[in-house]
Amino acid sequence: MHILSDIYYVFKREWWAIFRDHGVLTFFILLMLAYPVAYTFIYSNEVAREIPVTVVDHSKSALSREFLRSLDATSGARIISYCSDMEEARLLMNKKEVYAIVMIPDDFSKSVNRGEQAHVSLYYDMGALLNYKTLLMAATDVALTMGKDVQAASLDYSTGAESIAASPVRISDVKLFNPQGGFTSFLMPAVLILIIQQSLLLGVGILAGTERDRRRNSLMIPRNTHYRNPFAIVLGKAFAYLPVYMVMGYWVLFIVPRIFGMTQIGHKGDILLFIFPFLLACAMFAIALSFLCKERETPFLIFVFASIPLMFVSGISWPGTAIPWYWLWLGKIFPSTHGIEGFVKINNTGASLSVVQPEYIALWLLAVIYFFISCLLYWREIRRNH
Repeated sequence: MHILSDIYYVFKREWWAIFRDHGVLTFFILLMLAYPVAYTFIYSNEVAREIPVTVVDHSKSALSREFLRSLDATSGARIISYCSDMEEARLLMNKKEVYAIVMIPDDFSKSVNRGEQAHVSLYYDMGALLNYKTLLMAATDVALTMGKDVQAASLDYSTGAESIAASPVRISDVKLFNPQGGFTSFLMPAVLILIIQQSLLLGVGILAGTERDRRRNSLMIPRNTHYRNPFAIVLGKAFAYLPVYMVMGYWVLFIVPRIFGMTQIGHKGDILLFIFPFLLACAMFAIALSFLCKERETPFLIFVFASIPLMFVSGISWPGTAIPWYWLWLGKIFPSTHGIEGFVKINNTGASLSVVQPEYIALWLLAVIYFFISCLLYWREIRRNH
């Protein structure tokens, strides 16, 4: 019973420390409320549409005009001007008035009529990869469609099989779990998980840095009989963070995706059961790393810039098969890696908890490992304090 009273004492003290510190509240509450909405709103259009382009048409033929009309009719491109030469077109691109230049050579129509391969040059502003992808797909679709029409018109027979001869195989493009091929549905579920972990690291780090600032010997615990059991200290702190993040986690993972119409086909019960060990692992991970925070400002220097590398090693923004094995193994020590993999499988693909069992077990193991690491660190702190 003595350890239970110590856990309750640490919990109560940590709980009041959270709500008395405006900096901690900023990361625990305000950041969790605002960041998911801001990030999702920025990418809420899902895909790039009606990208402005300019045209340099040296052919000025019926075929070149047909190609350009078809390109302008696609959802990806919008022709806003015609230029006499490439220099004029480059000026528009340098001013960011257009993001691509379509250049049709003077022999375009002649090459098509002679049965030769014609060329159309596209020059992209590679500062925006989504624009590049959208424009390339639009131009490719128009070129393939025009090629089929030209091939069908050149056939000598008219038995109704021209379209089959020109295009014997029809491909159906089906995007599973992300029908619109949108950026938000693809990336935001991983970002939401990473926000939870990073906000915990920052908030707990600020609490630890504040405790060190208050004491002469930079100790993280007071000279108090309730702080003589490392297990009680770690559990008391974790129990103070979990209720806050259970509420904020529900907002981030359930309400925000619903507001923006993101994909949510997983069973809510499976997601909740999966998220609990993720939050517990993040809490233990944050407590262990809080020993790196010698001052209140230290978390900003250590944890903020880790977000982008953690996103890469998770295997979401970059294929895991293209990542070196040592980076993949490094990523396994972070709860966010397993949290992203499991949450995306359940939420976006409808997988059950049994399907994400490897990630589920990994999160429990990380919670246990970081719990004992935190206990060892606090045991050393207790010896310094007494």
